[in-house]
Amino acid sequence: MSVQERKERERAGRERLIVATARELAEQQGWDAVTTRRLAERIEYSQPVLYSHFRGKREIIGAVALEGATEMATTLRAATSAADGPRTRVTALARAYLGFAERNPAVYDAMFQLDGGLAFADEDTPEPLKDAFGALLETLGEVAGDGVHPGLFTELFWAALHGLATLTRAGRLPSGDAERRVELLVDRLAML
Repeated sequence: MSVQERKERERAGRERLIVATARELAEQQGWDAVTTRRLAERIEYSQPVLYSHFRGKREIIGAVALEGATEMATTLRAATSAADGPRTRVTALARAYLGFAERNPAVYDAMFQLDGGLAFADEDTPEPLKDAFGALLETLGEVAGDGVHPGLFTELFWAALHGLATLTRAGRLPSGDAERRVELLVDRLAML
């Protein structure tokens, strides 16, 4: 292994450590607790080292969002691949999405609430975000209905899931009716 390869491997390792530490800190204490000073202390590197990887907190949030999008796509595909039939797949997709948002609130915020400097619904949208949307589209596209654009239907269903995730987390919706909401969403919006 050349010196250059070793340095690149070490750099990639530091970057993964920064992202993992930011994510852990955000999940424990919220994104306000994530500062470059605190991250530098936790990973035992200087702030200039952090800045050699990321220009600031915004880019770190973006990196966490991309990692989260990859995980979400994997979670959604795993849930839907184990389901049989359109209704079961859509229900599994909805449960998996809401479960991901509940288990990973800081990551979910990085993906959809905070400014991570990422482009959405654009040519410049990073591949992990496109893939997460693709994981939704794969299942929802098949139930969009005649004359309905699959992407548009997926956006609408996703917006409903996002609303359920954020309103439930904020305590605006009673948690006891979560399963009934999923069933109603699937029955009425996907008409299954």
